[in-house]
Amino acid sequence: MFDLIAERRIAEAIARGELEGLPGEGRPLALDDNPLVPEELRAAHRILKNAGIVPPEVKKLGLMRVRIESRYYTKLRAKLAR
Repeated sequence: MFDLIAERRIAEAIARGELEGLPGEGRPLALDDNPLVPEELRAAHRILKNAGIVPPEVKKLGLMRVRIESRYYTKLRAKLAR
């Protein structure tokens, strides 16, 4: 519903020439949304990111990475100590 309204208003603004001459016109957008995040969650993730808040699933991934790296380096140190 909101998508249709937004698209219609954008099309009307383009037809009136209101979007011409804006900074960055003709250049690609710098989109840093994660394409793996479902479309309906992207706006929420962007808001959280801009507020400096990390989504819970990202925190979990970070903790998993720390644990994996810790195990790897523990095994590597043990191997090198032999």
